[in-house]
Amino acid sequence: RYFLVGSNPAETKYRVLKIDRTEPKDLVIIDDKHVYTQQEVRELLGRLDLGNRTKMGQKGSSGLSRAVSAFGIVGFVRFLEGYYIVLITKRRKMADIGGHAIYKIEDTNMIYIPNDSVRVSHPDEARYLRIFQNVDLSSNFYFSYSYDLSHSLQYNLTVLRMPLETLKTETTQARQESFDIFEDEGLSTQGGSGVFGICSKPYEKYVWNAKLLEALRGAVHRDWLLYIIHGFCGQSKLLIYGRPIYVTLIARRSSKFAGTRFLKRGSNCEGDVANEVETEQILYDASVMSFSAGSYSSYVQVRGSVPLYWSQDISTMMPKPPITLDQADPYAHVAALHFDQMLQRFGSPIIILNLVKEREKRKHERILSEELVAAVTYLNQFLPPEHAIIYIPWDMAKYTKSKLCNVLDRLNVIAESVVKKTGFFVNRPDSYCSILRPDEKWNELGGCVVSTGRLQTGVLRTNCVDCLDRTNTAQFMVGKCALAYQLYSLGLIDKPNLQFDTDAVRLFEELYEDHGDTLSLQYGGSQLVHRVKTYRKIAPWTQHSKDIMQTLSRYYSNAFSDADRQDSINLFLGVFKPAEGKPHLWELPTDFYLHHKNTLSLSQTRQSYTYWWTTGVLKHLPLPFDEVTCAENRRKLTVKKFHKYEEEIDIHNEFFRPYELSSFDETFCLAMTNSTRDFMPKNVGIDPSPFTVRKPDETGKSVLGNKNNREETVLQRKTAASAPPPPSEEAVSSSSEDDSGTDKEDEGAVSQRSTPVKVTDAGDNTKITENVVQSTKDVYGVNLSDIPSEDDLAIYARFVQLGQSQHKQDKGSQQFCSKHPLDKVINLIPISSFSQDNIYEVQPPRADRKSIEIFHAHIQAGRGNMQPLGRDDFLMYREYIRNRYM
Repeated sequence: RYFLVGSNPAETKYRVLKIDRTEPKDLVIIDDKHVYTQQEVRELLGRLDLGNRTKMGQKGSSGLSRAVSAFGIVGFVRFLEGYYIVLITKRRKMADIGGHAIYKIEDTNMIYIPNDSVRVSHPDEARYLRIFQNVDLSSNFYFSYSYDLSHSLQYNLTVLRMPLETLKTETTQARQESFDIFEDEGLSTQGGSGVFGICSKPYEKYVWNAKLLEALRGAVHRDWLLYIIHGFCGQSKLLIYGRPIYVTLIARRSSKFAGTRFLKRGSNCEGDVANEVETEQILYDASVMSFSAGSYSSYVQVRGSVPLYWSQDISTMMPKPPITLDQADPYAHVAALHFDQMLQRFGSPIIILNLVKEREKRKHERILSEELVAAVTYLNQFLPPEHAIIYIPWDMAKYTKSKLCNVLDRLNVIAESVVKKTGFFVNRPDSYCSILRPDEKWNELGGCVVSTGRLQTGVLRTNCVDCLDRTNTAQFMVGKCALAYQLYSLGLIDKPNLQFDTDAVRLFEELYEDHGDTLSLQYGGSQLVHRVKTYRKIAPWTQHSKDIMQTLSRYYSNAFSDADRQDSINLFLGVFKPAEGKPHLWELPTDFYLHHKNTLSLSQTRQSYTYWWTTGVLKHLPLPFDEVTCAENRRKLTVKKFHKYEEEIDIHNEFFRPYELSSFDETFCLAMTNSTRDFMPKNVGIDPSPFTVRKPDETGKSVLGNKNNREETVLQRKTAASAPPPPSEEAVSSSSEDDSGTDKEDEGAVSQRSTPVKVTDAGDNTKITENVVQSTKDVYGVNLSDIPSEDDLAIYARFVQLGQSQHKQDKGSQQFCSKHPLDKVINLIPISSFSQDNIYEVQPPRADRKSIEIFHAHIQAGRGNMQPLGRDDFLMYREYIRNRYM
């Protein structure tokens, strides 16, 4: 047998799974329902070890050996022989949301379960195993023990705020699994000590190991089930004058109709589209971790292929194969299924931003636009006008080629209108400052305003042909616009507007480019070809050669390696299940029949051509049906009552881990990948606000990365938000450019604005250095007078002498101060609660009688004289024992 011993993070509670190894092809798992303590688990394993030794009392041969240490179960899989178990053996913390850690899988281990004595070998088993392992679980797969990654933050927090009455009706169960020894003594979970915990079913569309966990569901406790998502997760820290704001980007890739670029296009018969990714940006104040007390905001947008039956034939070996429509769909059946899913999850309005080309010499991309317009027009005639699907066509490629138009300015206009329609999620009511300083843009904001904050209703769905380069730039611009509203809602900026070339936007742009590169590698086989800098037309000339290399890499991947990757994805997701007597995966001419189930069997129920939405969805719009409190949604929730002192719901212990020996340098907060510290200027005199516009040579990244232009980066300009530079500064910058060919010196910490001084060395080479003394205007933002006034000097001198002289020294001996008329006026009032408190003597305050009694009791306890315990002490101790060990 294999024994799986799992524990909670504090290692105080344990569960045990037993896996039978005598069955050659079946999976037999026994879940021990008992919750063990650490001592009980040690005793159990000790008994198993002793009972399985070959000879009693023989210490050399162990009856129980540790096979592997792991962080979770990905699932169980079977090909043609017995079952394998897939375990996570390495993980790395990637983000933190409200104290809930999100981990990336770094390494996994597959262990064959049946014994060698019962193993029935098959010649094709090794090939299936190789194909399965071709899905690299160490690249962009994420999980969390306590946070549901398959749902948005809005869903998770809305479910948590469900009315208590509805939860009480769900928890009318008899007793808990473990026996309560204090139950009869009146220490039940009443009087506010009980906490309701809600566990929702994951959204299976974004869970990638759902098929692998099928064997476990219903057989084991839900704590064993660990759901993983595929996509991207990144977190950066935005420091606003020391206040930590975490910006998190989570991308969930759909596991339905998943695959590679040219092999998965359009939609399947169930309305699931290719390359469908839900991107969520979460912003929260990290100084408060709790979901209930903290400030959290999120914004969701979606990308996905055009929801039609279409494909591209790659057998022609052309860089751009022709687009063909595979099936006629006059009643927009597939599009209806797709948009019905979106209405259920996001509410209305659904906004389509279509970026494909409109004008072409040879009709190519325009085929998709024409069909999509027809489908949307057909579906809209049955929806109420206020909930109609909004269609925005915009030929991004045409605008990019035009020298007169600025692509990002136009995208910014679209982004503003989109965010105003959908709104965004924030879990706190509008700040009082927004009432004091009303903003026109803020008052026009859409969404749903509730007593606890704002809800996002509706979503933006962006697509081009591949949903890679153009889509990522458009999503970045919408995300940047939403980020401004999110910062404004948390009271961090005075207007919902963010400029390019600020530290905040640079950090956000880098996060979005990592996000775009990762998604592009997963679907297209290469990183992004066109980036935000490309569309801003500020990309360096070296970027063109990189773009060419990425295009070649994408073409090679699509032509030669995509078919193998598609087979691996089909096997991993359970789309294809190997079986005796069936054709093998590599023998199939196409996987079309695997993804389109209506080709193998006709469905018994046909969807209406006019009422194409699910029953009940329209009644709750613009709110999403999934977030509404109704009987159907309540069935997806599991409600459990916890005690408020249990470790399972203690975020402080979960995050700070006081039971582990750790150091601050190793904490996730300090080891985060991106932070505004990387973008902030390294010189003292510049405003450290992340919302100040800077020139490219003023950021810390350029100082670190461009060592050849050290002197040019040292002579930094004033920010664009400030006044124009004085003439002397222009002289400095011009002279630094003229002498760019001379020897360079590392000046260390050099000032931002000061007078240049020419120094001649032995070789008569002129160098430009800078005076280390900075003006007070640069450092503090105010001009101080050259000479302090007589009164100020007198106050300062008197302050200095207080520290230098004895406390009871005669004031008449201080000649400097006694002559001054302010000598009798200045009166230093002590602010301490101590009656006598200065740098020489302190008189402690008097303690009250109760404090003295507590102190005496403490002293007596140290000597062994214990006081009798009262009833409150007994109750507190029993509660502690019950929560710790029961």
